[in-house]
Amino acid sequence: MAGPEWESLEQCLEKHLPPADLREVKRILYGKETRKLELPGRAFEAASKGDFELQGYAFEAAEEQLRAPRTVRVGLVQNRTPLPADAPVAKQVTALHRRIEAIVEVAAVCGVNVICFQEAWTMPFAFCTRERLPWTEFAESAEDGPTTRFCQKLAKKHDVVVVSPILERDREHGDALWNTAVVISNSGAVLGKTRKNHIPRVGDFNESTYYMEGNLGHPVFQTQFGRIAVNICYGRHHPLNWLMYSINGAEIIFNPSATIGALSECLWPVEARNAAIANHCFTCAINRVGEELFPNEFTSGDGKKAHRDFGYFYGSSYVAAPDGSRTPGLSRNRDGLLVAELDLNLCRQVNDIWNFKERLQEAPSRAEGRVSSSRSWCAREEPLGQMMPRQQTLINSPLV
Repeated sequence: MAGPEWESLEQCLEKHLPPADLREVKRILYGKETRKLELPGRAFEAASKGDFELQGYAFEAAEEQLRAPRTVRVGLVQNRTPLPADAPVAKQVTALHRRIEAIVEVAAVCGVNVICFQEAWTMPFAFCTRERLPWTEFAESAEDGPTTRFCQKLAKKHDVVVVSPILERDREHGDALWNTAVVISNSGAVLGKTRKNHIPRVGDFNESTYYMEGNLGHPVFQTQFGRIAVNICYGRHHPLNWLMYSINGAEIIFNPSATIGALSECLWPVEARNAAIANHCFTCAINRVGEELFPNEFTSGDGKKAHRDFGYFYGSSYVAAPDGSRTPGLSRNRDGLLVAELDLNLCRQVNDIWNFKERLQEAPSRAEGRVSSSRSWCAREEPLGQMMPRQQTLINSPLV
């Protein structure tokens, strides 16, 4: 498997293919070509100074007579951990806060409305080790922990919605740990949180040693810039997980992740893009970058020799649209900010053409030999009529 020396699929194609062949390959791999955004020169200067990649693309919808374009800019952030995993916890968190603050400053210059960070962004992805300390010390309150307060300041300062995936310490329920994403309004108020619904037990992904499957269902958050959801990491392998967020109204589904090349790189370009197509929404796949070396060796009962690293996190963050088009990915080996301008009208336009969700919702009822509406199928988890008012309360009533 390629390591950090191999920058990206896109760079390899551009280096070795003649222009005519490159156009056809990109047409097949990425669908309809996305327009490059003209981002401010000072944003590129700041990105260069800060040593992170900056890319920008736009997805366009057909002009309508009765609806104006519903354009929103999203920002996807991928990064490595700045300090070694054995550095003091407080210093690691502070270094990551500073790194993210610099990238968010550039996102604001680029006009980003909603920004999402990678899974468990305030810490090394230490869940391979099965050790408790010091890793559980990175856990924080989702409602008022230091990272949430930090993100509230960023949100209010830059008028941006922030999706902040953290390791949560749930003080109200026995100090339980959860893999959580906190959603913060551009006003600085906490709109709510969502939890990782599917937990991997594959190779070194020993996450169930720390936390279990989430218990908050599939919440969707109404923001000034559209309805968003967060399908954390391993949930991207489960098509029905994406579907439930979409049925509950999501127009943009973020997928903050931490995944390694040996396990999933061949799946990465497919899953979020397929979810965007199947669910008539935009999907944003985000992965961290680099290698993280832990102080003590560990094994995972899979026959491999004891080792101190998880593997190579390959970045390659991208955005996919409901019509099957997608942006090129960010680098495999650099921190980066991907800015994408979306016209949310495209969601309904593609739905009107393909109508995949209605077909999917009807299928279980047909299989059981009974006639029912798509809403009754949702009752398998929780009746849609009951689910949405509860979530409406969540997303319209800030927690803090």
